[in-house]
Amino acid sequence: MNFQTIPPVESSKKLLDLAFRKAREKAQANEMRGDVLKAIKRKESLKIAIINDVLTSHLNKILRDFPETEKLPSFNTKLMHLTLDFPLFKQSFGAMRWAIGKISFLQRGYKGKINQEKNRFHIGEVSREFYGRISSVVKQIDKNLQYLEAARKIMRTYPDVKDLFTVCIYGFPNVGKTTLLNKLTTAKAEVAAYAFTTKSINAGYLKIGEEMIQVLDVPGTLARPDKMNLIERQAELVLEELADLVLFVFDLSEQGGYSVEKQEQLLKKLGKDKKVLVYLSKVDLADSEALKRFKPKHCSLAEIKEEIMAKVRKE
Repeated sequence: MNFQTIPPVESSKKLLDLAFRKAREKAQANEMRGDVLKAIKRKESLKIAIINDVLTSHLNKILRDFPETEKLPSFNTKLMHLTLDFPLFKQSFGAMRWAIGKISFLQRGYKGKINQEKNRFHIGEVSREFYGRISSVVKQIDKNLQYLEAARKIMRTYPDVKDLFTVCIYGFPNVGKTTLLNKLTTAKAEVAAYAFTTKSINAGYLKIGEEMIQVLDVPGTLARPDKMNLIERQAELVLEELADLVLFVFDLSEQGGYSVEKQEQLLKKLGKDKKVLVYLSKVDLADSEALKRFKPKHCSLAEIKEEIMAKVRKE
């Protein structure tokens, strides 16, 4: 699912302004012919029909533009639960459906009232009553429209995860994970010298021979399972749900603010259920003695590619 293609969600004010403007424009273009009473009824019925069509078509489009959560892969639904107020997200779609039904119901009812009206001077009052009730309905879902727009902006940061062999780049913040992503793949993700530059999941792709490999650079973890923030939980989700192989980025220079000992402790916590490769970043800044003392086996970029290819072929 490509979440980046979800279009913006308009506010209730913009929807109402659009609907009323289109109704006025259409009514002005409609000539008054024949019996005056019948002409006024046609004109006002046309206006409320256009308001109904504009509003319901926009609300139905919102329902279509967002993905059906029941049909999404497990990773996407779990990511949504992590990053959104999921009950409010689901409630907002219920609000859209309620408004669509209410608007159509009011349009049918007021069309009947206009057609039954015998006094042409009262038709305008009936129409204004309709406008007021429609405005009230749409304003009632304004908080839902606003939340869906906020959710859309969050969902735009989700990676377009594909069903491919997946490598997860993992480690503490500011140790060089995104730099490694850019070296391995065609991705050009943001790199900066401060912690938590990566606030969402960056995706890149590596082609070795005929095989396409998905590489995900996840937000840095602080190795605190009981107190993980939203960014860290996204990293753990990728690790658990998607990673076929893990690249652990180790900063021997300690310039990222994490000691060698603390990084070794995090490396040990990764467990045995996934293959883990260690990559040393910022080696040009590291102390030569630290390099000599470093015990875990580590890989160069070329060796990483070889290991990935061997794992792909095995699976």
